[in-house]
Amino acid sequence: MRWWDIDPVLELEKDLFPEDAWSRGMFWSELAHSRGAEATRRYLVAESGGRIVGYAGLVASGEQADVQTIAVARDQQGTGLGGRLLAELLRAATAFECHEVLLECRVDNVRAQKLYERFGFEPIGFRRGYYQPGNVDALVMRLTDPSSVQGTEING
Repeated sequence: MRWWDIDPVLELEKDLFPEDAWSRGMFWSELAHSRGAEATRRYLVAESGGRIVGYAGLVASGEQADVQTIAVARDQQGTGLGGRLLAELLRAATAFECHEVLLECRVDNVRAQKLYERFGFEPIGFRRGYYQPGNVDALVMRLTDPSSVQGTEING
């Protein structure tokens, strides 16, 4: 993901997550940490027909990484794009030498939970009221070996 991707990413973000969409500033802040030798973030976009149809991001800290976001346009859901984005994030976690990957997922997002489970993530707890302002709980999931997951490349 580059700075010029932020506007189309924001459009997709607001469509998919209207109650708790990230702001422009949040994306800028994440991208500021995604380049150079000291990078601790990996953000990528997927394009089809000249438009952004998905994006994802990960932050690394020591031996642990956290999936910050994965989003797939409504007309692309069910095509495997979410899995390809996740596979690329797990490759990034491996490149960052992380041995564990965590994520939070809305408890009402069963489709995403099934995706994460297919990649080996396991539920380890809850964060009550994590998603605001809707006060929706998050399921916390963990993968203990991101290097074991293989997938297809996505443009960053």
